[in-house]
Amino acid sequence: MKYLFYSLTLLFALLSCQPSDQPDAGDSSVLNYREGITRISGDSLAFVLFAPKKQSVYLIGDFNDWKVVETFRMKKNGDYFWIKIGNLVPGKEYVCQYLIDKNIRIADPYAVKISDPVYDKDISSSVYPNLISYPAGKTTEIAMTVSTQQTEYNWSIRNFEPADSKKLNIYEILIRDFTEQGTIKGVQDKIGYLKTLGVNAIELMPFNEFEGNDSWGYNPSFYFATDKAYGTSNDFKTFIDACHTNGIAVIMDIVLNHSYGQSPMVRMYQNGDRVSSENPWYNTVSPNTSYSWGYDFNHESSYTKRFVDSVCAYWMKEYKIDGFRFDFTKGFTNTPGDGQQYDPSRIKVLKRIADEIRKRKSNAIIIFEHLADNSEERELSDYGILLWGNMNYNTNEATMGWGEESGGGSLKGDLSRASYKNRGWNKPNLVSYMESHDEERIMYKNELYGKSITGYNVRELAVGIQRTKAAAVILLSLPGAKMIWQFGELGYDYKLGSSMEEGRLERKPIRWDYYNVAERRSLYDLYSQMLRLRQEADYFSTENYSADLLNNFKYVTLISEFKRAVSMANFDVTVLSRSVNFGKSSTWKEYFSGTEITTDSENKTITLLPGEFRLYIEK
Repeated sequence: MKYLFYSLTLLFALLSCQPSDQPDAGDSSVLNYREGITRISGDSLAFVLFAPKKQSVYLIGDFNDWKVVETFRMKKNGDYFWIKIGNLVPGKEYVCQYLIDKNIRIADPYAVKISDPVYDKDISSSVYPNLISYPAGKTTEIAMTVSTQQTEYNWSIRNFEPADSKKLNIYEILIRDFTEQGTIKGVQDKIGYLKTLGVNAIELMPFNEFEGNDSWGYNPSFYFATDKAYGTSNDFKTFIDACHTNGIAVIMDIVLNHSYGQSPMVRMYQNGDRVSSENPWYNTVSPNTSYSWGYDFNHESSYTKRFVDSVCAYWMKEYKIDGFRFDFTKGFTNTPGDGQQYDPSRIKVLKRIADEIRKRKSNAIIIFEHLADNSEERELSDYGILLWGNMNYNTNEATMGWGEESGGGSLKGDLSRASYKNRGWNKPNLVSYMESHDEERIMYKNELYGKSITGYNVRELAVGIQRTKAAAVILLSLPGAKMIWQFGELGYDYKLGSSMEEGRLERKPIRWDYYNVAERRSLYDLYSQMLRLRQEADYFSTENYSADLLNNFKYVTLISEFKRAVSMANFDVTVLSRSVNFGKSSTWKEYFSGTEITTDSENKTITLLPGEFRLYIEK
């Protein structure tokens, strides 16, 4: 009887959900639909898969009891396979897959929601309510979840205008390690905190589907789906809408240098631990001889170009993402080597990507983690692209008190490259930062390696915080976008880990209690003051400035149409005096203390205690 019952069940499924309106093979109607899954009506979907050199593709899933049946064999049209199915229950979710050449099971590369046989069961219902169960025993490998439901998110802010790039105060967040919930809802609960801090842009580390539930996100697998471990797609839209309501842009950190082994575009053309030469998107071997992760995208391929453009367009249209931080753009080339030298082919690839983004969103924020030859970065900056400027090592040498020691022929604490002008750039498109997810924390090294003399010890909390404030004042005075890595404003001081084996990617303690520690709260308050000045005062976005950042006594002179400002700090562990170029005779008010001074000429000698900083603003 059980066999009769099973046969009747399968027959009912096939009768109630059949492929519909099928033209003959080779019919061009497939061109009416985009790659991926398209809603045709309240009970019908179309599936289109780009799969060159494949012979057959079957659609298998809940609607045909996961059986390989000819009625669900997808029509072949050149390099595409397609099928339309109808009689689906409106709004009901179905789990399904493509079965390629009878032996490869994949979810659609364009799927906006996946079903994972291993990791979905570990996602709490409080994070993702009513998550459909994976059909264990019916199939293997990752599948996609589809539905005919069409629900438009009701956006409060439909056309958000990000801050001018020169005034961007970017806050980098790893959703997993930012709140106890480890969800995008948890991040949303902290928008008020970030707005008070003076943040006007949040950069979320990768949140499209990555391998597993516990990751930094740089091991991507599906590029159109939000990772369910962080919440639902609507949770992300609600978060972005709330950010926009509060004047905060949202930047998506995205990894298009490589994918990992769960990617369906990798698995379709797998050849052992490499992709085969038939793969239309990836290089068989990464051309970068020094830095390589996962499977390397071939950015010279027209198919990769089309895919990259689709990914960027989707997030800007569907989620109203304001821009992207592209991970490791140094790798967007097929030129062999370590990527350090000027590479015209890479420049061409990156400019093309930027052009395509701007066609869809003219005011999109585009940031590259490039870290390549300066002439190449200058050219990209001239093209209106922002570039990460890592100042972690030099800043930390200065805060620890070792700034005037020699390292590689130069002073360890030289902060000159935090200024775009000192790099020879024409535009203020440098995103300088003293911390990011990749570096050790400033306060961690202050407390461990800080210099100590009689009566002055950098390793003490109050002293280390004071010197971190000094670094913040200097860095945030320099015109151009700036970035803070989460909790940097509270002097976060836990070790990153030197390698993955030593905990680099592991979860870090979440220390919101630091906000209630007086010394740490004072650092937050200083950041808030500086970040707000950067948005409100025109002299912080001037292009008429000079910066002397080589020695322990550092200063920045800012000249705007109406006012001037001069910031300065002493990174020695002893008292220093120096002649500072104020540029004119005038009366100046120190921003933090309210004290006034008068300059009788362009220069005035200033004496600062160790770790002391000042910001003079012309009255």
